[in-house]
Amino acid sequence: MKKYIFITVASIALFSAIFVSCSDNFTERDIAYSIDSENYFNSEADYDKALIGAYDLLQSTYINVLMGEIASDNTLAGGESPTDVIGFQQIDDMTQTPTNDQLKNLWDWMFAGVQRANYILEFKDKTDFAGKTQVIAETRFLRAYYHFELVKWFGGIPLNGDKRFAPGDETSVPRASIPEVYASIEADLIYASENLSPTASQTGRATKGAALALLGKAYLYQRKFPEAAAALEQVIASSKYSLVPDYASIFEMAGENGPESIFEVQYTDVEGAGFGCLQCSEGNVAVGFSGVRNYTGPKYTSGFSFNVPTQETYNAFEVGDTRLPASLLDIATWAAANNATYGKGNEDTGFFNQKYLPRIRSGQAAGDLNLTNPNNYRAIRYADVLLMAAEALNRGAINDVRALGYLNQVRDRAFGDTNHRVTAVGAALTDVIWNERRVELVGEGFRFFDLVRTGKAAAAINGFVVGKNELFPIPLVEIQFSNGNWSQNPGY
Repeated sequence: MKKYIFITVASIALFSAIFVSCSDNFTERDIAYSIDSENYFNSEADYDKALIGAYDLLQSTYINVLMGEIASDNTLAGGESPTDVIGFQQIDDMTQTPTNDQLKNLWDWMFAGVQRANYILEFKDKTDFAGKTQVIAETRFLRAYYHFELVKWFGGIPLNGDKRFAPGDETSVPRASIPEVYASIEADLIYASENLSPTASQTGRATKGAALALLGKAYLYQRKFPEAAAALEQVIASSKYSLVPDYASIFEMAGENGPESIFEVQYTDVEGAGFGCLQCSEGNVAVGFSGVRNYTGPKYTSGFSFNVPTQETYNAFEVGDTRLPASLLDIATWAAANNATYGKGNEDTGFFNQKYLPRIRSGQAAGDLNLTNPNNYRAIRYADVLLMAAEALNRGAINDVRALGYLNQVRDRAFGDTNHRVTAVGAALTDVIWNERRVELVGEGFRFFDLVRTGKAAAAINGFVVGKNELFPIPLVEIQFSNGNWSQNPGY
């Protein structure tokens, strides 16, 4: 997956499909040509090239992860100054407006992914070949993934069925309701889970387990607890995934695509980018943004000091929890022990996101080193599935014994013993599960949405206004282009 050409179509920045040549490495395919034509899809190779183009937009989800942490109580915006990337600063303070550039990017890039998936689905019946059902299942998984990101951030969005958006659709295609968006997500993921292979043909492709895990999460966000438990326990029962004994190893290069990984966004440093086109990078841009400012020393390289964890986040870990040093870097302690130097940025707390800090690597990366980090994003981990299953079983009053079993698997790994197991039940167990999600998944982009869906956001996030900040504003230009067809989210 390499560069892609984009075309802004009316209100939705809908990207043209891009197709790339085949190679053995799913993440390093050279661009061959781009096409946007009804005369395409004449062979299996055409469908596969289009599918790779749909996967490509996953790399843009770095911004979703970064802002999902900054919006929460886990981290502060940071950066060089209070005006450095003003969109991040606004989201940190819950003062975002419909002209926030970073929210506009998220909207554009996720709809670009939807558009590419819909291009394939629009022509799904044009040419038949062996294995086509797998292609369509992967496509529907990707569309569900992009739709899920959009509904989390913006609520109801326009849906266009199995066809691309065209100029003028913004004035006639309405915003679907949140339940309607989730119904589309569920339908896509049910199809995907019934038709995807349990094993990916290439590293990075969607599997049956990934579809079931995302389906379970979508159910959980809607408080459909029996359905969530059923989907998530299918993943657990498959015995295909397991917890890695060494938690810290998950986030190192050698830990990519390991037995705990259900779905990862694949990144490389083979193609660079600049600030004029961050989404053009093959690297994980969020990593450089989260790096230590002006750092010199072993193990790490420097970055822009955004997304800095708070003291409260540090304090959320229990004594003896091995996830603490694997999740948060205490830079002063590290520098003193390793003869390292660093600078302090805006809202400096002394902590950094250890999971996605830029590491020293061999070879010369293309472009700006800070924008081409090859660190994969662990989008769906087995530990997350265990904790979601535990929550669904508990909150659905289905089976607290099984819920405790899943929760305690995660805690046993965290403490390296069985002495920290939980025995609580009912509402007390619910609180323990929610706290466990925070420390297990810190830095991975889920905290804000966990707080919103559990009704805890107002108490945890400074500036959060109930009835408004559960969602983010639809970009103003989208509202304007819709000519009154789309209403703005409440409070904006």
